[in-house]
Amino acid sequence: MRTDFLYSLIIGILFFSCSPKNQETSPSQKPNILLIVADDLGYADLGSFGGDIETPNLDQLAREGIRFTQYHTAPFCAVTRAMMLSGNYNHVAGMGSQDLVTGVPGYEGHLSDRIIPVPELLQQAGYHTYTVGKWHLGLRPENNPHQKGFEQSFVTLEGGANHYSDRGIFPDAPVSPYTENGKKAAWPVGSYSTDFYTDKLISYIESNREDKQPFFAFAAYTSPHWPLQVDEKFWKKYQGRYDEGYEALREKRLESLKKAGIIPPDSSLPDLHPVVKPWDSLSNDEKQKEARKMELYAGMVDNLDHNVGRLFKYLKEKGLYENTLIILVSDNGAAAEDFFYSSYFGPFLQENYTDAYEEMGTENSFISYGPQWAEAGTAPYRYFKGFTTEGGMIAPMIIAGPSIGQANTIFNQFVTVMDLAPTFYQLAGLEYPAEWKGKEVKPLAGKSMTPILKGSQEAFHDSTYVFALEHRGRVMLRKGKWKLLNITSPFSEENFELYDLSEASDEQKNVKDEYPDIYKELIQEWNSYSNSVGVRIPTPRAGEGLND
Repeated sequence: MRTDFLYSLIIGILFFSCSPKNQETSPSQKPNILLIVADDLGYADLGSFGGDIETPNLDQLAREGIRFTQYHTAPFCAVTRAMMLSGNYNHVAGMGSQDLVTGVPGYEGHLSDRIIPVPELLQQAGYHTYTVGKWHLGLRPENNPHQKGFEQSFVTLEGGANHYSDRGIFPDAPVSPYTENGKKAAWPVGSYSTDFYTDKLISYIESNREDKQPFFAFAAYTSPHWPLQVDEKFWKKYQGRYDEGYEALREKRLESLKKAGIIPPDSSLPDLHPVVKPWDSLSNDEKQKEARKMELYAGMVDNLDHNVGRLFKYLKEKGLYENTLIILVSDNGAAAEDFFYSSYFGPFLQENYTDAYEEMGTENSFISYGPQWAEAGTAPYRYFKGFTTEGGMIAPMIIAGPSIGQANTIFNQFVTVMDLAPTFYQLAGLEYPAEWKGKEVKPLAGKSMTPILKGSQEAFHDSTYVFALEHRGRVMLRKGKWKLLNITSPFSEENFELYDLSEASDEQKNVKDEYPDIYKELIQEWNSYSNSVGVRIPTPRAGEGLND
């Protein structure tokens, strides 16, 4: 009897250990990685962050994972993407300035040979690598994602695009350039950007699903980036919701963010950017048009959530969801640019598009929601995309998947976009090499977030950690609770400001005169950083302001 019992016990253990369910959840199995980037998504947009837009699929993702309330990006999209796909500072990665292509190290305008692109290294661990959507890291064939480790790709090479066609939105590209797997590609007639990119990514994953190798999928959506275009069925549900205006929405979001536990209960709103006109000063026609802008934006976010839901449904149906680490981020603060009225972009856009109220949201329309609504999108922080203030660089991030120790949690410590790559490498069992393709590369500047994912609440980046960034002469440096900031143009070191973010995150009280020793210490840190990465302060160019 005892022998029979032991025999049965051993057989049972062997059966259980070999069962498909156990294999699927085995901690030794490398996870799939799905990195979803929403272009220009505001900090306060998602329902799980206290926003009013309907995002049920992303809200469910938040319930399954961790919401990061202090995730820091760069202030512009291409700069963030270079840091995201390198785990390093933007100058090291080759994107010292967005859209500036030079022979100066740090300002190459594409991923440099001082870093290893994430997909290239993940391929060494047996990963399939796919990307769809926005590239914005170089127009030349040698800079294409197909040459940077992506096995399959369908991308727009520029920083923005019409969501319904290949009609260009920039004067130097009357037809938007697309490539698939490095070759020139045509935009499929009748397709909407977010719908098409989702279909394409699913087809890429499906093409290799049977070989059981893990995948790294970079869903670089172009939504909700301007021009604001989306089908009526997605924006009509928001009609009338924003008739009280952007200042009222900003106040509402401050309170809803507090209620969701995303920001401290004593948080307050900073002063509005000076270019924002008071809502009450607008005419009734202007108010109607402004409200429609936000309705369209909300519809684009709604559609984005719908497509993310389609992607999740596919992964679940194919048995891939449980072993997929999913990261949802935005690439910068809410977007304030309004190129339709700019001196450089405006003539081309006004000749080829319309901003008429009757056509808003269609393929023929070019609409942005501007700094006024961006202020509501970045509540409760100062300013928006383009600035090195908190509002320009704090973005939403949600991570869920097999590595999560405790679901539906909030992590409120400082993390950066550079921390993603080291996290991926650790989960894939990779060591970052000192050399790549016969050339020395810079060590990673980020830190793996796996302790956070597993549930550790200990200090992640301690008080000695320095994070700094320069872009177009706007500068920030963070060390512990202190932040050094310069957004005055032209650049001058005497214009640096100092903020104690532990006291208030709204950057309204400059304390450099109260803490001269701290200020001096951070100036020294800035000079050290600047010299190490090769910062060169540029002369401001046309087209870089809100409406230049």
